[in-house]
Amino acid sequence: MKIVTICGVGIGSSGILKVNAERVLAKLDIEADVVAADLASVQSVADDAQVILTSAEFVDAIGPTFADVIVIVNHFDLTELTEKLERALG
Repeated sequence: MKIVTICGVGIGSSGILKVNAERVLAKLDIEADVVAADLASVQSVADDAQVILTSAEFVDAIGPTFADVIVIVNHFDLTELTEKLERALG
């Protein structure tokens, strides 16, 4: 499974989401490759992603995708991230 975290530049909030998603996935005992990316490279890295994690401001810029796009309000809230990933990954 592949999860992509997206932000404007690819090093700030996407990096935070990547680390926190890896923590949540470990607690849920789910193996996934989590990749942080910027908007410019989203299409190349998200082609085979099952989930894209991002802020609301970047959703429209992602474009067409088969991945579940999950908007994260608070990148530091592991409870929010856990609930949304559990819902998406079933």
